Amino acid sequence: MRRLLEKQVVDWKSSPRRKPLLIRGARQVGKTWLVENVLAKKFTGFVKVDFEKRRDLHFIFTGALEPQSILNHLELTFGRIIAGKTLLFFDEIQACPRAIMGLRYFYEEMPELHIVAAGSLLEFAFDKISIPVGRVQYLQMYPLTFYEYLLAMGKDVMAEYVISSPKEAEGSVQKLILSELRSYFFVGGMPECVKIYQKTGSMVEAFKVQSEIIDSYRDDFAKYLTRIDPVCLDTVFLNVSKSVGEQLKYTRLSDAGSSQTNRKAFDLLVKARMVNKIPACDPSGLPLGATANPKKFKASVLDIGILQRLCQVPVELELQQENLLAIYRGKLAEQFVAQELQAWHGSELFYWSRDARGSSAEVDFLTVKKGEIYPVEVKSGSGGSLRSLHLMLKNYPHCPAGLVLYSGTYCNLPEQKLVFMPLYGVATIADTVFID
Repeated sequence: MRRLLEKQVVDWKSSPRRKPLLIRGARQVGKTWLVENVLAKKFTGFVKVDFEKRRDLHFIFTGALEPQSILNHLELTFGRIIAGKTLLFFDEIQACPRAIMGLRYFYEEMPELHIVAAGSLLEFAFDKISIPVGRVQYLQMYPLTFYEYLLAMGKDVMAEYVISSPKEAEGSVQKLILSELRSYFFVGGMPECVKIYQKTGSMVEAFKVQSEIIDSYRDDFAKYLTRIDPVCLDTVFLNVSKSVGEQLKYTRLSDAGSSQTNRKAFDLLVKARMVNKIPACDPSGLPLGATANPKKFKASVLDIGILQRLCQVPVELELQQENLLAIYRGKLAEQFVAQELQAWHGSELFYWSRDARGSSAEVDFLTVKKGEIYPVEVKSGSGGSLRSLHLMLKNYPHCPAGLVLYSGTYCNLPEQKLVFMPLYGVATIADTVFID
């Protein structure tokens, strides 16, 4: 397995401005693997403290958080820890919030020590402590992108095409990659699911792993999110998954809860990075977030494979769909684009929705390239009016062009200010020449 973040963690090791590194991400996206299989190999010594398994060590962080004292205690259990030679790894650090606080003192008093931490649901641990602002570096980890999935499946040549401009690839190559994308729609990017699918070739086995991961998330809901009924959280998570691509209303996320309760559950899931809120905004200028409307929003979820398993998508029927964007009424395609945009181009996602009364005009996503805003539409074919996209380009003439992601091959239509790209091409949006 190869991950996009490998270079970043290796660069961190030798950076003169290095601070303790805190890797964030949902459970089972590969945080521990990245540390153990990439970063740890750059050191002669490696000490791992798993705070979920070793709760007997939490007492070390109950006192004054003096780094040398903490190190002395850890050495009694794990052996010598030598600055510059040993990587000290705090895993599942959310289970010991004061260890997160301790990172600041390691930075201030023992900067020569390489210390990395990883955890899920960290935002809930942050509620219990004072966050070490400016004393810690953060790195966000996501499930495998389609590119990383292809690498894991041994399809390196195909993977290179995915991160190259599709205008340079023959139509037959683009269609072959789109065919492979169909499998990713159902297997998704959770590392263990990809691993079992690569090993067995069985989607059924991958689905079993997805179900196990979902169960582990439900356990986390009960363990860490004590401020709200876990059943309500689970219902909201399910209904968000079923509503990907649609404008959401809190009242519709759970029949059992009030609008306020559902909103609280939704906000907790966003905070836990299980759900991504995608607000509507006005694309008249940058930054896009300055005009985000908190009351008008859509959402995506952590992983496309988790989504299809939660929603019990009838795989045996949907796999027969010739058009990728017809699968599960287009929801998997929109989830895929949201997931790829987030991993490749930044964590915040936005879309456009016309404010005029009675208008249903809407463009799926907005992206920024070299200081300019481009609307991105996910469509099932090159036909149709693309009325909303044309309307936005007319109303906001400073937007140079619109991008249409679909299950066809690359096509540039400069007279319409449109570029059609195969769906997998979302990875190269930032590098694409939109209009010649």
